[in-house]
Amino acid sequence: MRLVWQFAAVAAVAFLGGRSIEAVKGDPWPMFAVGLLTCVLAVPVYGWVVRRTERRPSTEVARKGAGSALVRGTLAGVALFAAVVVNIAFLGGYEVDGLGSATGAVGLLGFMAAAAVTEELLFRGVLFRIVEERLGTWIALALTGTLFGLAHLPNPHAGVWGAVAVAIEAGGMLTAAYVATRTLWVPIGLHFGWNFAAGGIFSTEVSGNGASKGLLDSTMSGPSLITGGEFGPEGSVYAVVFCVLATVAFLWLARRRGNLVPRRRRTEQAELSDARTTLPR
Repeated sequence: MRLVWQFAAVAAVAFLGGRSIEAVKGDPWPMFAVGLLTCVLAVPVYGWVVRRTERRPSTEVARKGAGSALVRGTLAGVALFAAVVVNIAFLGGYEVDGLGSATGAVGLLGFMAAAAVTEELLFRGVLFRIVEERLGTWIALALTGTLFGLAHLPNPHAGVWGAVAVAIEAGGMLTAAYVATRTLWVPIGLHFGWNFAAGGIFSTEVSGNGASKGLLDSTMSGPSLITGGEFGPEGSVYAVVFCVLATVAFLWLARRRGNLVPRRRRTEQAELSDARTTLPR
């Protein structure tokens, strides 16, 4: 039941934030403000529901070290997406035609921040963390990564390959980043940096949702295998390869730090279930 309560609480904030952003879409400054407000509300709500259902402090979103972890994750996400675009451009698939829209980038800043925070709280903070306790790191990573890919299947131009690519890239890499650091701030920063670089800087398609008006005015053309086609660079073979390499690096770091969780035996699961109080009165 704690999974249900935690997911429902964060999903409610994500839903309200999403609807509010849709209401002001096209107006950069309100989008920026609503996006930041969604972030400001989502984290305390997550912390509150974790404390209520698990009777523990939510250390995975602790304030101490949050700033540096966010910065590291964001820089890594921007650098990773930039590497993808540079390789696509080297083959003539990406061209910069001039400067884009600074105000457009501001609106995307808030939108991408809200998406990164709420999705990481839901998929890594709630789903992966709780499933990992019972089934171990590897099974939980595969299951929640698949769910994350399926969640993007309804996106325009996604298709099966788009969902598979997101499952491998984001579902694997972002989960591995959490396992390696045991803080949600790094995957939140990584998620935000990747998405903002895609839409807010390089003005490309983001998960098939249409080209964004970011800092650069750009065009993409060429084989879908290289450019990702209508789904955007996330459907490119370069994105898959770079994110798989990052996933391997994070998992190697997690193993060195002893952060990989083995699958629990049934007796251990029963003891854990008996010892845990689901909801305080």
